[in-house]
Amino acid sequence: MAANTPKTSRHTEVERKFDVVDSTVSPSFDGLSAVARVERSPAQHLEAVYFDTPGHDLARRRITLRRRTGGPDEGWHLKLPAGPDARTEVRAPLDDDGGAVPESLKDVVLAIVRDRPLAPVARISTERTVDVLYGADGSPIAEFSDDNVTASAEGGDEQHWREWELELAEGAPPELLDRLSNRLLDAGAVPAEHGSKLARVLASDASDDDHAATKASTKASRKASDPIRRAVAEQVEQLIAWDRAVRADVYDSVHQMRVTTRKIRSLLQASEGAFGISSDAWILEELRQLAAVLGVARDAEVLAERYEKALDELPDELVRGPIRERLVEGAKRRYKSGLRRAVAAMRSERYFRLLDALEGLVAAEPAPVAADEQAETTIDAAYKRVRKAAKNAAKAAADEERDEALHRIRKGAKRLRYTAAATGADEVSERAKQIQTLLGDHQDSVVSRTHLSQQAEAAHAAGEDTFTYGLLYAREDQLAQNARRQLDKALSKLKKAVRKAR
Repeated sequence: MAANTPKTSRHTEVERKFDVVDSTVSPSFDGLSAVARVERSPAQHLEAVYFDTPGHDLARRRITLRRRTGGPDEGWHLKLPAGPDARTEVRAPLDDDGGAVPESLKDVVLAIVRDRPLAPVARISTERTVDVLYGADGSPIAEFSDDNVTASAEGGDEQHWREWELELAEGAPPELLDRLSNRLLDAGAVPAEHGSKLARVLASDASDDDHAATKASTKASRKASDPIRRAVAEQVEQLIAWDRAVRADVYDSVHQMRVTTRKIRSLLQASEGAFGISSDAWILEELRQLAAVLGVARDAEVLAERYEKALDELPDELVRGPIRERLVEGAKRRYKSGLRRAVAAMRSERYFRLLDALEGLVAAEPAPVAADEQAETTIDAAYKRVRKAAKNAAKAAADEERDEALHRIRKGAKRLRYTAAATGADEVSERAKQIQTLLGDHQDSVVSRTHLSQQAEAAHAAGEDTFTYGLLYAREDQLAQNARRQLDKALSKLKKAVRKAR
């Protein structure tokens, strides 16, 4: 990473904004049992420069990135939506940045920004008066800010307004926000029309005419009527959200991003005509490659958790040799290595172009296919793949052939599940999910047994006791047999659900 990579910190802020006129008198918090006293802090002068791409990609997702001087928390602030009244704020110190966005903050939103430049889009000056509200125990519970704002978009006219902010202190009960907000409303404030100062500046500076906006709205509405297209659009947004979590190494995020990648690919494959792509399209292969890169870390994560749980359930006398080091710690090391490889791929131009292409598919004009006709076609096609794979599995003689055939059933069930869910065939989706889960456990067992065999050989060569490897292998084999025994019944239920959906 570049040299301007200061250490970041994160916290969640819970706040509300209110619009007021110049003559509005500040609210009183007297008589509220939660407020023991109110203290006014020294006045603050805040100067902030807001950064975004030329197309305002961050602002469109209600994300703000600013460099602020003045006040007790001056520095770089990246604010991300975290709920109706909450935002996650990632901070970095000013240091000697020269006005350039720190790489540590840019990396958080790299799936949105990609390789587009970040430059100033607005400048906002604020004269702030802060009242700190304290509870009975003497600790702060909230801050009330009275702001007089002077702002302008880059190259735009200067704007002036007054607004109030009410922010809960960390640990304060969420319901307190409503009680305090009522005092502001009683004083004459109204809920802010915009979620941030930047949003207000950019909205005032917008130059799109009403006709263009109406046309875009009509087009978006027409696209939203296509359930598959709508589902793909939702999953693309999920992909970008999980990208952020993977970069922060949030638990299970690699798994969720991989699942989302596969959902998009399955939905595109199930409705190729509606998106104007072929079965060998570049975008499908790129999605497969991305899932494979994420799979290295995910498979290691699964094995680490699986082995740790299995070893914990065995009596101590049956856990022999340095097996935890080989199986559990070894898998954890492979996870970290796989995660580094995945994040490196997620910083590449190749990945950025994939995201561009996905957004392009969603934005493109859909083919004129009736929704009910498309739903029936895609569900039937997906179910045929499951049925064909099931027939091949029944004919398979060798274990390896059978395992591969069962894996194909799982992949077919997965595509059917996502397609059925997108088109409202809930029972089909649920039955397909049961098969996917059942054979997912089976596939995990196949992977685990292969790995156990390899590790047992390495342990034997090192002169270690391999008794416990045999126990774990037998356990995995039993799990696989149990999954296979339940498969026919699950397939029968799926068949009935598909017939009912027709």
